[in-house]
Amino acid sequence: MSPRNSVLEASRTRQRIVDRGLALASVDGLEGLTIGRLATELGMSKAGVLGHFGTKEGLQLAVVDAAAEMFARAVPQRARGVPPGLAHLSALCEAWVSYLEQELLPGGCFFTAVAAEFDDRGGPVRDAIAGLDSLWRRDLSIHIRRAVTVGDLPADTDPDQLVYELIGIMLALNHSLQLHRDKQAPERARRAVRRLLEAH
Repeated sequence: MSPRNSVLEASRTRQRIVDRGLALASVDGLEGLTIGRLATELGMSKAGVLGHFGTKEGLQLAVVDAAAEMFARAVPQRARGVPPGLAHLSALCEAWVSYLEQELLPGGCFFTAVAAEFDDRGGPVRDAIAGLDSLWRRDLSIHIRRAVTVGDLPADTDPDQLVYELIGIMLALNHSLQLHRDKQAPERARRAVRRLLEAH
């Protein structure tokens, strides 16, 4: 095998590990993600899995990055091209509901699960999760401020409060889908978002 093919094969193997790890972590959490289980499920040795990440923490961080990429493709990238203002904010929220509704991962929203798992811990994994959450909140706030600027939302709109309430709707949606298997929950979430934005 040529060096180029070896690098390509290593990259593909690493991606397989991360993809499987992401699916498992969405159900069992990042702490439940073990090198041994991944090795067994992928037909690899523990050393073969660990060699791609160095440590379990390295694997966890790679899985968090993969989850962030999945979310970016499913939500903000779907709203690209929509004009700034309320239209863009509404498109983001619709993509967000759709992302949860599609259940792309067996355990539902990855970040909801791991935020609860790591919220009272320290360390690089917790910092990565908190950092990504902060970035998403900032992005939502930016789109709300743009909606204010173009006159779609009132000048006295509190972006932080609106972000807080939108996140609350999505947390309730994920909870209803995962715990109660409520098929009506996505439409309830859509109605809640519409009412919230119309109230402003």
